Amino acid sequence: MTEDRYGRDVLAGTQARPHRAAPRARPCPAEPGLVVEDVETGWVGAVVRVEKSGGQHVVVLEDRRGRTRTFGLGPGFWVDGEPVVLTAPVGRRAPAAPARTASGSRAVAGAPARVARASRIWVEGRHDAELVEKVWGDDLRIEGVVVELLDGVDNLVDHLRSFAPGPDRRVGVLVDHLVPGSKEERIAVEARRCGPPGSVLVLGHPYVDVWQAVRPERVGLDRWPTIERGTEWKLGILRELGWPADDQADVARAWQRILRTVRSYADLEPSLLGRVEELIDFVTF
Repeated sequence: MTEDRYGRDVLAGTQARPHRAAPRARPCPAEPGLVVEDVETGWVGAVVRVEKSGGQHVVVLEDRRGRTRTFGLGPGFWVDGEPVVLTAPVGRRAPAAPARTASGSRAVAGAPARVARASRIWVEGRHDAELVEKVWGDDLRIEGVVVELLDGVDNLVDHLRSFAPGPDRRVGVLVDHLVPGSKEERIAVEARRCGPPGSVLVLGHPYVDVWQAVRPERVGLDRWPTIERGTEWKLGILRELGWPADDQADVARAWQRILRTVRSYADLEPSLLGRVEELIDFVTF
């Protein structure tokens, strides 16, 4: 007789209740690209290959960060929330090149969005958020990471004190123009003290605005122009490009035009790529 791991229902009285049979595991070929969860360890990854090791068949699973682990074929796996017995795929065919997301991660076809984590990534403004979504959106949905707007960095410390970061409630912050001696650096130093050690990470890029994180050749430039002090930076850029530059509506249209040129991480500067990847790793620990 097996022990009831949850104990008897104290509200059920003495009347016996029928137990539903556990769902039967179905055979499932371990085809490349199939997303599988190992029940014992919780490891989730896409099937890379099936091979023989030590006289038995094993399956190699790769997670979204490119890390791989090897498991023996057989029972103990879930696919789409159902128990399966992984079997060797039938027949041999040349493996297709794995699909990739815009960030370069392995694409997980049909994967549902994860319930949002308590941890957050904060960015300064709408353009930052839209660029992060364009390149990392697929990864963030799978990881359950929400990106929120700060509407500027000046109130970052107040936001952090209100949020109350902790070990399981981390905050990663992406700051524009985070360079030595800047106002942004002073705010970042204070912000890092607004939670227990390891609960707040403030990173930034050196650009005046996130527009500059898009490679200039994507908009027909050799480099982003230097705008004179006292000139509103984005309007100055639009004039240099020869685009309409009369008001904020022109700025909004110009940003959408720039954003459309971004196809993948390859169209962004490394100084932004590394910071965003580090923030994602930090909040998904």
